[in-house]
Amino acid sequence: MPDERHFDAWYRNYKNPPVPSVSGEDVQRATQYCTNLLKQYDHPSYILTTFLPPRLRPAYLAIRAFNLELARIPDASSSAPVRSMRYQFWRDTIASTFAHKPVAQPVAALLSSVLSSHQTLETNSPSPTLSKSRFLRLITTREKHSANAPYPTLTSLESYAENTYSTLLYLTLSALPLHSLTADHIASHIGKAAGIVAVLRGIPLLAFPPPPNHHSNTSSLGGTLDTKRIQQGAVTLPLDIMAECDLKEEDVLRYGADAPGLKDAVFKVATRASDHLITARQMVRNVKEGGDVGHGFEHEGEEGYEYDDRTQLGNNDTAFPGDNGKSAQQKMEVEKAFGVFMPAVPTALWLQRLEKADFDIFKENLRTRDWRLPWKAWVAYGRRMF
Repeated sequence: MPDERHFDAWYRNYKNPPVPSVSGEDVQRATQYCTNLLKQYDHPSYILTTFLPPRLRPAYLAIRAFNLELARIPDASSSAPVRSMRYQFWRDTIASTFAHKPVAQPVAALLSSVLSSHQTLETNSPSPTLSKSRFLRLITTREKHSANAPYPTLTSLESYAENTYSTLLYLTLSALPLHSLTADHIASHIGKAAGIVAVLRGIPLLAFPPPPNHHSNTSSLGGTLDTKRIQQGAVTLPLDIMAECDLKEEDVLRYGADAPGLKDAVFKVATRASDHLITARQMVRNVKEGGDVGHGFEHEGEEGYEYDDRTQLGNNDTAFPGDNGKSAQQKMEVEKAFGVFMPAVPTALWLQRLEKADFDIFKENLRTRDWRLPWKAWVAYGRRMF
């Protein structure tokens, strides 16, 4: 996103006649922009790029950079109308990009290039099909939670994670291309774990936000309840868990790490994230051993979660000797998708660090980069087990 000082002028001008096409030079600049965005704001995703097939990396960068652009909107402004304007910009950008009329914006340029390259694939190859509705789902979910209100229940937090972090994995799988019930099912659990961890990691920063950006359009006088919540701090732990642990928001805002019940609440939420990782790990193990994943996919049959008996697999995929039928198919799908499953590795590492910190969410080292990630990721990828 452009510098905040220039956003208003940029927003006014973005509806100008769109660029007719994206040049090779535009794609190079867009790729560098998206790469730098990940490197600065989502370093684990930047590290994991190396475990993806080269043909998938442009789509991966565009998808992850798009998510970062959305995630940074609340940081840029505490004004609800301004945030709404920016989310609408991204809705319009996605619509125009999928109509092959991208605006002059780096993420849109790279995404347009990805969509165009998908159209030029040979007809005897499975066609990647990025879903416009899933991009819009990301925008809607991010906007819904942009005021940092607490989640009513742990289940609602899981729903947020499904509609954001799991959706990022679904989009990446579809760009592979892989349309698979088994792969999506595993990705759903990994995404839910990653989304829950993202919310836990953000608690200290939301409870004690830094001073507002002096370029912000937010007025110091008055403001909505959402604005005041962002300015004064918020606790986004699920309310049902807070009630179980007798944890009060005002205690967290007053005492920080010493708030009574905070560690217990963090433990309960982190346990749910760990449960999703354990489930995903067991599913991969079951498939590798020739069995079924072990349980049904709760979202199967919902809009966007339709599957048939055939799965799109690339021409270079080969069957596993000795296996046949559904078991062989699932093994091929998990093998092809494993690079997309790699966010499970930094998620598991962070949960381990949280446990070592005795679930003190305010520990400084929980907000630093984990130097072990490149090595742990390399080992996990080599063993095809996270």
